[in-house]
Amino acid sequence: MIVCGDDGLAHRLAAELRGVYAEQVTLVVPPSGRRVRQPVVGRARAASAALLDRVVNAAVNRAGASGGEPAPNEQVVEAPEITEAVLTEVGADRAAALALVYDDDETNIRAALTARRLNPRLRLVLRLYNRRLGQHIEELLDQTAAVAAGDGRGAGLDASTTVLSDADTAAPALAATALVGTSKVVQTEGLVLRAVERQPPRPGEVADPGLCTLALLSATSNDPAGADGSEGSGEQGPHLLPDEAAVASATGRGTVVLEQVSYSGPSLPPGRGGVPPFASLFSRRLRWSLAGLVGCVLALAVALMIVTGEHPLYATYVTLLDLFGINDPAFHESTGQQVLQLLSGLVGLLLLPVLLAAVLEALGTFRTASALRKPPRGLGGHVVLLGLGKIGTRVLTRLRELHIPVVCVESDPDARGMATARRLRVPVVLGDVTQEGVLEAAKIHRAHALLALTSVDTTNLEASLYARSVRPDLRVVLRLYDDDFATAVYRTLRAAHPFALTRSRSVSHLAAPAFAGAMMGRQILGAIPVERRVLLFAEVAVAGHPQLEGRTVGEAFRAGAWRVLALNTSPPGGRRGEGETPGEERVPASGLVSDLPSTYVLGAEDRVVLAATRRGLAELLGRRRRERTGA
Repeated sequence: MIVCGDDGLAHRLAAELRGVYAEQVTLVVPPSGRRVRQPVVGRARAASAALLDRVVNAAVNRAGASGGEPAPNEQVVEAPEITEAVLTEVGADRAAALALVYDDDETNIRAALTARRLNPRLRLVLRLYNRRLGQHIEELLDQTAAVAAGDGRGAGLDASTTVLSDADTAAPALAATALVGTSKVVQTEGLVLRAVERQPPRPGEVADPGLCTLALLSATSNDPAGADGSEGSGEQGPHLLPDEAAVASATGRGTVVLEQVSYSGPSLPPGRGGVPPFASLFSRRLRWSLAGLVGCVLALAVALMIVTGEHPLYATYVTLLDLFGINDPAFHESTGQQVLQLLSGLVGLLLLPVLLAAVLEALGTFRTASALRKPPRGLGGHVVLLGLGKIGTRVLTRLRELHIPVVCVESDPDARGMATARRLRVPVVLGDVTQEGVLEAAKIHRAHALLALTSVDTTNLEASLYARSVRPDLRVVLRLYDDDFATAVYRTLRAAHPFALTRSRSVSHLAAPAFAGAMMGRQILGAIPVERRVLLFAEVAVAGHPQLEGRTVGEAFRAGAWRVLALNTSPPGGRRGEGETPGEERVPASGLVSDLPSTYVLGAEDRVVLAATRRGLAELLGRRRRERTGA
């Protein structure tokens, strides 16, 4: 496996392939002067990875003693840029997979085109922020591999191209973390699966199991001062994919339950069009002034109708004439009519400045429709989002799709997400979040949650600490790079604010499992964070997997490793026809089936959607194990 990158995702991906999948990895990074600091992945995880490395190295040494050539588990190569010579040096012509995870889309595309020309069999995984361009590049590279196979040079070709985005992978998890009760969703081909955190049932209550129980949360996860705020923190972590006995014996622990929901399509945020809504044309104070003047006119019309006994329409007409000063003076009329005419003239004088203010406000609203909005007065219960970079932009889009009010804070007026904020008409406060008054302008004292997603750990920490000083019970989500630093920050904030909710999230930690799974040659549908661990959803062909083929759904389930969730009966690889084995369950001819009976037998033609832990997926799809057995 070859991993090329210039930031923390490359290091985490290499560690994932080496420590979880036991793959031989070549890591290509910029020279030392341009290289980013390597992330600290936590003492517990580092210890387990070191133990696994010792086991793998021992096996390699035994192979070398028996006549084989011992090989290191990881090799680091420094290269200023990815050229054809560099790819040849690191062995791209004989590698199984290549991951290009540079922060620049153009660099990844150029290297992918070169690598595909060198080795049509190579499995490519690209990190691209531009989703539309990524679809075209994926089709182009797959077509190139297919042409190579058609020329006779690709017999048994297992090449595939997968385009992923760390921002798209992490954005749903970050948005869900900031909201109480917001579900974590994974969808594939019309089937939407929602993971919901549930509190422990009260005595006498029966909890709804949903489709299945994905995880048992740590014993303190439902406590705001619990131990789930950072990776590796806490004595008792979550139990992923428990069996029925474990679920039944767990008392006082929250659960993550999988549910199926119907897909209703993406919703457009309000005010997305070019014309602002009528309510935003005038301020609240001006609208109340206009309403008061209309009420005065109606009251004068009613009074005139009572005094003169005229028809209501005629009384209203005369009142409007008096209001605009175009009616004759009531010299010879009754005293009541004269008083009403004077009052109407006074209301007309008050109406002139109100109409002028309305015209000026409407013109100003249209003029600034394409400019940044300021947080409206009286705003509350919103989410304050710090940073409009790649991650912040994706999280902003996700929050607006859920119709959640957001106020953004950004110091760079030319940031990547500023255009998105203008298009979605989201209020933005321009300024350095570490400066006094910036968070106050974002109404932090009335906010529901704070999402600190800048690329600088100290900035996120400083903003979170200041926000906590303004509002101690504020829900805070931190984007932090190193796990050890995240653990220390979390424990300190928990001790200082025991009744507040704090979470730390690493984008590269959330994205690395999806990239690693794609390098193993399987489609990773999504990843759901369970506290600081990750549960993967993948689509797997049953053929060639003895743990699945020929077994029932119940027999294929392995607690703590993987669980079959749905059957994909859509082409290719449709379901068996009429002459199938007697006693087998029948399923529809197309689509995704999520309510599979436990007695359904998985055949070689089937494709299943399963939930798996990282190590479970590595065991199920481990390429090296199949190679050692002669596959």
